[in-house]
Amino acid sequence: MRYNEKELQALSRQPAEKAAEIGMRVPKKGSVVKRRLVKLVVNFLFYFRTDEAEPIGALLLEHCRIAEEEPSVFSITMSSCGEVSSFIGMRSRR
Repeated sequence: MRYNEKELQALSRQPAEKAAEIGMRVPKKGSVVKRRLVKLVVNFLFYFRTDEAEPIGALLLEHCRIAEEEPSVFSITMSSCGEVSSFIGMRSRR
């Protein structure tokens, strides 16, 4: 399935099923934690800088498993990536 940039931007403006602010560690920057806003719309997880309206990226949540690891931490395991997991901590907005 293919989407162009305009379609994704329009989809990112739809009401979110879930939204949260997360702390994300960037591997290249060491221990620097960046704050990001994430929105779940249909099966896309859009992420934004906290002060901007346009998304800086999107993940298509297809063929993946999401599990709660701790009360405020969840993991996303992508089966297409050889079972690679990402752990994300969040404070829920919705």
